[in-house]
Amino acid sequence: MSMNLKRYRLLTLVNTILMFIVLVAGVIVTNTESGEGCGADWPLCHGRFLPEWTVESVIEYTHRLVTGIAGIFVVVVFFATLLWKPARHKEAVWYACLIAFFTVLQSALGAAAVLWPQSDEVMALHFGISLFAFTSTWLLYAFADRWARSGVPQMAGLGVSPLSSAVFRFAVVLIVYCYIVIYLGAYIRHTGTGGACVGWPLCNGQLLPPLEGAVGIAMTHRLAAALMLILVIALTVFVRKRFKAETETAKLAARILWLMVLQILSGGLLALTMSHPDLYVYTELIHTIVISVLFTVLCLLALHTWPRSAGKP
Repeated sequence: MSMNLKRYRLLTLVNTILMFIVLVAGVIVTNTESGEGCGADWPLCHGRFLPEWTVESVIEYTHRLVTGIAGIFVVVVFFATLLWKPARHKEAVWYACLIAFFTVLQSALGAAAVLWPQSDEVMALHFGISLFAFTSTWLLYAFADRWARSGVPQMAGLGVSPLSSAVFRFAVVLIVYCYIVIYLGAYIRHTGTGGACVGWPLCNGQLLPPLEGAVGIAMTHRLAAALMLILVIALTVFVRKRFKAETETAKLAARILWLMVLQILSGGLLALTMSHPDLYVYTELIHTIVISVLFTVLCLLALHTWPRSAGKP
């Protein structure tokens, strides 16, 4: 079956969906404490190809199975991008290489976590790497989708004005800061320190409790998220004053603001359901999904406003 643009776009879409499932499955493994469901064996589960029928084993092994299927699609997308001449665009090749790199790194770190116990600081990186892998797949799909809709095989470097350059710099700062906030959240999840702050928006009935121990870690994450909301509002105001509402830059900035508000609210819901394990699994998933989409849309905004010389392909 020969490759064409329609099939290439579908392939990148399926790859994105699979990588999203891997991301969500990883969160479920952490929240249900199923990371040791297969013991210290990898890729087998307790020395068997098929796991024992315990909840922890099934969750952990399902995560491994989905990751393996996603890995196959990553290989297919990678070679389709490199070997199908129309897709051998510099930007698409970059995305394909990033997908392959972060997928391999994510799998290696996951295997290492099973075979050799890792610190909470290292385990918190696992989610960040999974997020990079997911974002890269989404960016490649966005590239293929724009190409199919507009006929232009390019997504990055569309901004040529000084205003676009200013938005690009602002977006890059937000991307870096957003990753720091995400890492803090992942660290809290792995250390189980989120319960140190009871209630929301107050923490243990206080607006600003003593920033010590577990309370300090949980409260630092909340304060970091609040500062990010302020930065996103500033970005949105800057864009709205200088770009028409119908431009892609303005639309992306508006989505980022709504996603940030939703992320803050989902964080509050997460804090309020910590004492209810059955609900907490779902609220944690919502929180993870929103921040993953937010991070990716921030990357899309940065790519859209990437400075380049006018007339350059």
